[in-house]
Amino acid sequence: PAQIIAFKRTPNLDDLITTRVAFLTAYEDAGYAQQYRDFVEQVRAAEHRIAESGKPLRLTEAVAKYLFKLMAYKDEYEVARLYTNTVFASKIDGLFEGDYKIKFHLAPPLFAKKDAHGHLIKQEFGPWMMKAFGVLAKFKGLRGTAFDLFGYTEERKTERGLIVAYRRTIAALLPKLAPEHLSAVVAIASIPEEIRGYGHVKERHLAAAKLKEAMLLASLEAPVITMLSRASQVA
Repeated sequence: PAQIIAFKRTPNLDDLITTRVAFLTAYEDAGYAQQYRDFVEQVRAAEHRIAESGKPLRLTEAVAKYLFKLMAYKDEYEVARLYTNTVFASKIDGLFEGDYKIKFHLAPPLFAKKDAHGHLIKQEFGPWMMKAFGVLAKFKGLRGTAFDLFGYTEERKTERGLIVAYRRTIAALLPKLAPEHLSAVVAIASIPEEIRGYGHVKERHLAAAKLKEAMLLASLEAPVITMLSRASQVA
């Protein structure tokens, strides 16, 4: 008998953007997601002016990926939303049978103790945290406002500052966009890929990313007032 071969369609740029808009809508709200879409479309319009016909929009794709990464930072509200998501519950039910208890190992910056090196220490929380997560997830609208208690920690200030600074840096480069330095601008737009982990691990990666960004901007003869060094100033 003839064998049916199913081909999986490769997601294109519009698919990538649409998926991330949907995620950011759930993460925050439609207005937050629209900010993301509007900026990506601004970049797309600028890149179209210099792009060769039929060639992929490398800068637009990079911004679509990495602006999203910055905007979807995993704070306390997002952790709560993900744990109370029906997908998480379904996965747990699929892994275990009978009676089981869930325990969480967390190090919330606002409450966690620190070790001798100043690193946050994870604590164990019992099943009651699921109810706490359910309540906390409903308050995601407080994110970034004066009523966001978690937002006053240095880590959260830095995360919000990175979003603003990233947009400023990319927007400043768009008027000067040209084929001969497109690769350098794409590399700058991809800097958030270097920023991984949480707490002190993230701080270490951030420092390395800051140096790399400064070198790339210098190669463009741009003012070395980098998006990463400005992050704390605009938080």
